[in-house]
Amino acid sequence: MDSHCALVWLRRDLRLFDHAALYHALKQCTQVAAVFIFDTEILAQLPRRDSRVAFIWQCLLQLKTGLMAHGSDLIVRHGKATEEIPRLARERNAAAVYVNHDYEPAAVLRDATVGRELAASGIAFHSYKDQVIFEKDEILTQAGGMYSVFTPYKRNWLAKLNDAHLQSYPVQPYLQHLAKFTGGDLPSLAELGFEECDVDAFKPGMNGGEILFDDFCARIARYRETRDFPAVKGPSYLSVHLRFGTVSIRELARTAWKIGGDGAETWLSELIWREFYQQILWHRPDVVEHAFKPEYDALPFPNNRALFAAWCEGQTGYPIVDAGMRQLNQTGYMHNRLRMITASFLVKDLLVDWRWGERYFAERLIDYDLAANNGGWQWAASTGCDAQPYFRIFNPVTQSQRFDKEGAFIRRYCPELSYLDDKAIHAPWQSDQVSLERRNIGTRYPKPVVDHAVARLAALTLFKSK
Repeated sequence: MDSHCALVWLRRDLRLFDHAALYHALKQCTQVAAVFIFDTEILAQLPRRDSRVAFIWQCLLQLKTGLMAHGSDLIVRHGKATEEIPRLARERNAAAVYVNHDYEPAAVLRDATVGRELAASGIAFHSYKDQVIFEKDEILTQAGGMYSVFTPYKRNWLAKLNDAHLQSYPVQPYLQHLAKFTGGDLPSLAELGFEECDVDAFKPGMNGGEILFDDFCARIARYRETRDFPAVKGPSYLSVHLRFGTVSIRELARTAWKIGGDGAETWLSELIWREFYQQILWHRPDVVEHAFKPEYDALPFPNNRALFAAWCEGQTGYPIVDAGMRQLNQTGYMHNRLRMITASFLVKDLLVDWRWGERYFAERLIDYDLAANNGGWQWAASTGCDAQPYFRIFNPVTQSQRFDKEGAFIRRYCPELSYLDDKAIHAPWQSDQVSLERRNIGTRYPKPVVDHAVARLAALTLFKSK
């Protein structure tokens, strides 16, 4: 066995720069091959038309091109990762497999299985921190436990931060250690069992991540003022790139930390929220299926399927909710403010279990991340780690009036309401516009499926029951 031969197994880190596992492998070994597995145990759970698979495919194409520029290539396999990685390591006579940590419960089990299989063949398994600045037990309370409230977690996170945590892994000087070989064509989406779908708007790959980050840096100073308005170009649009590791969290956090000011500090706070939810998932993997607050785990939600279907389809009669859901259904993305509004509406207005909505988002979001999605849904449902109790209930009309004042976003995704004026568009059923009756609203656009005031009282009663 060649002690200088190694595999780097890519997962949530689809880039060739500032990459912990790739850096350590290239520095320690002289024959390094990069591998990606289209894991059938994950793919089997996905719809045949899935924008995430298409996004990953485009990212792999860029990785392959980048590796070929150095005389190497990307090894791609389609099968169970727990079988394919040990098999590949044996085939290539590798001394070690290098990866970056993945903190999701299923991934932890997968990696433990792979590690055991490799060890049985005398092959080392090295794993490194890469997708977060602080992980696992690195940020703890004074009592040595996990944080369940964000603000003190953030305070500790910032107090601990120094330049060393933000330092890049210099991959470039060691790229001559990439193994020289030709890997063949990528399997097509059709060969993987998936349909083609256009993901160009998300700018896939390392190149796309760089373009989006450069664009955001030019407007980061205004982030605090613009981030909550879905009709405005306020967010970074980097969430899918963070999810699949086509950008470096160290570069993003370093840039925000050094720029400073309200905009950059607010965005850095969002990056810290991401890590807050990661540490919750690490310490409490049970939150995947259960409420963080045990007393709310078995709330007797009515779970009306017709109301849930209306929510999924963007047909609730509340324009800001419907516009958000239609954006998700049509694009695979939803603005963060709308994620909060639609989640609150499902749980607190329609009285549907937050797990139903979480699953729907998991199926549709191109930037779906288990920790963030679970954390966000439990925050909205008041079942999670949050200082705010259950009586935080968003009013969809006032949220609409505040964050889409002129109705620009609503008009984009609910064009049947475009004739309404800026006041009427937030609550069409309250409008006395003559054209409202003439245009027969209620058939073209639905009447509200619930009365918010009545639903709010029902939600308070439901939560008080526990």
